[in-house]
Amino acid sequence: MAATPATNPSQLLPLELVDKCIGSRIHIVMKTDKEIVGTLLGFDDFVSILSETHTRVLITPEGRRITKLDQILLNGNNITMLIPGGEGPEV
Repeated sequence: MAATPATNPSQLLPLELVDKCIGSRIHIVMKTDKEIVGTLLGFDDFVSILSETHTRVLITPEGRRITKLDQILLNGNNITMLIPGGEGPEV
């Protein structure tokens, strides 16, 4: 009898979890002071992210600066953390 695929998110490999998030809301924390909240459209083997974004937050010494974007392509090397279903920082 063949094993059934894992359905518990804690048992998924990282790329499997990211794949399950396509079409869903995601919060992305970059290595810089940038955070992005949007809908994940796709990714590649390097976890470069194509996202339909709602907000981008840049935290500066003066406070937060919000930028609205339609789409963004992020280099996976610059991503620190992906939070599926995340709402992002309070604006």
